Order: sequence, then structure tokens, then C-alpha cells
Amino acid sequence: MATRRHILLLAAAFVSLLALEAVEGLEEGPRGRRLLVLLDDLAVRSSHSAFFGSLQARGFDLEFRLADDPKLSLHRYGQYLYDGLVLFAPSTPRFGGSVDQNAVLEFIDAGLDMILAADSSASDLIRGIATECGVDFDEDPEAMVIDHINYAAMDVEGDHTLIVGDDLIQSDVILGSKKIEAPVLFRGIGHTANPSNSLVLKVLSASPSAYSANPKTKLSLPPSLTGSAISLVSVMQARNNARVLLSGSLDLFSNRFLKSGVQKAGSKTRYERAGNEQFVTETSKWVFHERGHLKAVNVKHHKVGETNEPGMYRINDDLEYSVEIYEWSGTSWKPYVADDVQLQFFMMSPYVLKTMSNDNKGLYSTSFKVPDVYGVFQFKVEYQRLGYTGLSFTKQIPVRPYRHNEYERFITSAYPYYTASFSTVRSASICYSVDVMKMFLHLLQLHLHMSFIIKFTCVECVIGSLVFLTA
Repeated sequence: MATRRHILLLAAAFVSLLALEAVEGLEEGPRGRRLLVLLDDLAVRSSHSAFFGSLQARGFDLEFRLADDPKLSLHRYGQYLYDGLVLFAPSTPRFGGSVDQNAVLEFIDAGLDMILAADSSASDLIRGIATECGVDFDEDPEAMVIDHINYAAMDVEGDHTLIVGDDLIQSDVILGSKKIEAPVLFRGIGHTANPSNSLVLKVLSASPSAYSANPKTKLSLPPSLTGSAISLVSVMQARNNARVLLSGSLDLFSNRFLKSGVQKAGSKTRYERAGNEQFVTETSKWVFHERGHLKAVNVKHHKVGETNEPGMYRINDDLEYSVEIYEWSGTSWKPYVADDVQLQFFMMSPYVLKTMSNDNKGLYSTSFKVPDVYGVFQFKVEYQRLGYTGLSFTKQIPVRPYRHNEYERFITSAYPYYTASFSTVRSASICYSVDVMKMFLHLLQLHLHMSFIIKFTCVECVIGSLVFLTA
């Protein structure tokens, strides 16, 4: 009896373990937690410890290395060692080990993420990586963003390079649902987004009164970068859903800026904390896929009234299509709710384009009639929305015409041909003349060509009926 009880307890424990593993598998995030932080000075680890601490508090495993470490490597045995890269080494002229500009770009091409911060000491290496990601820093190596109107009150006697920015992108996905009330402190270099690159978004833009120039010299020519065309912080989401944040200021992430109060010059409103901490926290959540990551599961299609997925459809069949879409919230997968997810039934071009309805629980579905065209079609869903990872998935399915025995016996549209056959035969003077029979058979052949339904046996029945009527 005791042995049986022990067996039951072991079985129950085993089932519970399987259930726990299943739940943990469902809650697994879209990205890993290993981050490589490259620094050109280890002092940055302490001067930016608040930002690094926020990453570690969210469960990331940070590995700090000098950018010129001779043993530096991003992958081993064909597998990447890290899931993300934080590049806080603006002045480094070259990376150590096997890492170079191409290695960083291949890291992004593999679908992995990166935060890059530069400043006025940015090297050609850092500028080159930024250019490949779709932004161009000011070509003048001494230039900084200057704003004589929107600068911090603490910089009254300075060169007005400590500016306050509040021109933020309007996106809850990138910046979070809580509005950033305080302006963001920024000191660094500006950049522009490549107009031919539609993947780059300006997250923090300069004010219309800002310009980029060397603050230590007088302007002899109009500056090349002015106004809101200057981007202070930009993000890029590649077509493989890799995400990159590019900042012209390393100080943006520093403890000093994260903990400092802020007041715009000429304004009476003072904030106890600048918006930097909230800004860098929310944008880093987006970059490392803690928000805005979608996945599609349980793609199904079948005929109306059935549940099994067929290997082929027939023209004019009524079918249903469904898919479940979820969004990662940082801790778990939540149902994604939107009203703009569309399905295409595609062959060379969309024959059917329908917006799917949802049940507010992540299930999207629609139904439609298969077009009266046979061939190889695809169910295609391509969903692109600002700030979210793109969804693109297809499923191929052939569509066949009616078989010869699936048509109706008599088609309404063919009644004129039936009438013409009878009237032609009855008006003939010789019922069995060869000419009349040839004409009748010719009309039958026309009807056979149009509808594919008249069988040979049916032809015999019609001829027999005509013989009876004309006898």
C-alpha cells in the first residue's frame, strides 16, 4: 500500500514538473539576457552605474570589457556569445580581438540589438557604424549642438551646449505609456537621418533654434545642420527586427544627467529630476525587445463548418482563417489588440484583402469565399506598425476547379442554348437529315465547351428525346 502511494506521489510530482516547464516555456521572452558593454574607459562603469543598474535590475547579465581588449570576440563556434551590445566607447579608433566594424554590422544582421552612444570625440570607427545604421553625424569633428534659447539654466554663463530637449516622438511603444514630463538634458553632437532609409526614426529632436557648430569659434558660414532637422537620439529597426539606438551624447546616460534637476532658461518651472532616467529606461526597454515585440502562433485555415485543414481548396469554397497574435510585456506574453491586421489571399497579386476581427484575447479571424480562379494561392499576413516588430508569414495552398461531375445538371445561363437546340430541330423539314443533326451536335459542342457538364450519356438522352418529339 505504501509502495503504491509513493508511486502516485512520484507521478503527481512528475506531472507538476512538466506543467511548470510548460508554463515557463510559454513565458520565455523573445530575446536573451546577455549584454556585452564595451567601454573606452572603465571609469564609465561607475559614472554611468545608474543606467547599468537599471538593466541589471530588469534581469540582464552585463559583461564589461574595454573596447580594445585583445581577447574580444562576439561569437564562438558559429554561435553569438551575446544577445545585445552596448557601445559606450566613442573615442576608440579600433576594437580589439576579432571585433571590427564589419563584425558589429554582422551582429545586427543576425537580428541582435545595440545601443551606441557618441560624443564630440567620436572616432571614424563609431561614425562609420552609425552611417551604416542610417544616420550621419556632423562631419565637423569639433561641432556640438548649440541652442541659445532652449538651454539649461545651469549653463547660463557657458556656451549653451547643455540643451534641454522635449521634442519627443509620439509613440507609447517606444517611450512607454507614461508621458515624460520633464525635458531631457543633452550635451553632444547632432546627426541627421538618411532620407533614403525609411527604417530610422527620430526619437529626440532638437528645437528649431538649435544648430550644429564648433562652440569655440565664431561662425564664418551658415551651419550645415540647423533646427528640427537635427536628431539628438534616433532608433532603427531593421527588416530582421534587430533594433539599434544611436545617441550623440554619452552624457545622456550618465548618473549626473539622470539624477540632476532641470530648468529651461527663461522658464520658472523647475523639475526635481530631468527626463533622462525615464527616457533612457524606456528606450532601452524597446531596444532590447522588452516592449513592442509581436509573435504569431496557431495559424489555421479550414472550410466553414469543418475543423481539419485541407490540402486543397475548390473554387467558390467558403473558408475560415485564424491566427493568434501576442505581445511581450517584459514579463509575459499578452494578447495583442488592434483593428488593422489584414489577410491577403494572394496569387501574383491579392485576390482577397480582408481586415481580420479580434476577440480581444489575441485571436484574429476572418472568412471569405475562394475566388473563381484556380492556381496556387498563399495566405499572407504582412503587418508593419510603428515601433512594433514586423510580422510576415505565408502559407501556400492550391485551388482547383470543379470536377466534371461537380457541376449542376442544368445551368440557368445555358437555357437559351437548350431552347435553340429544340427550336432548330423542330423547324427542320427532315427530322433525320444529316445537316440538322450536325447543327444540333454543333450546338451541343458549344454548350459542352462553356460549361463542361454534358456527358456522353446525356447527349444520347437528348437525341432520344428529340427523336420522340419529331416523330
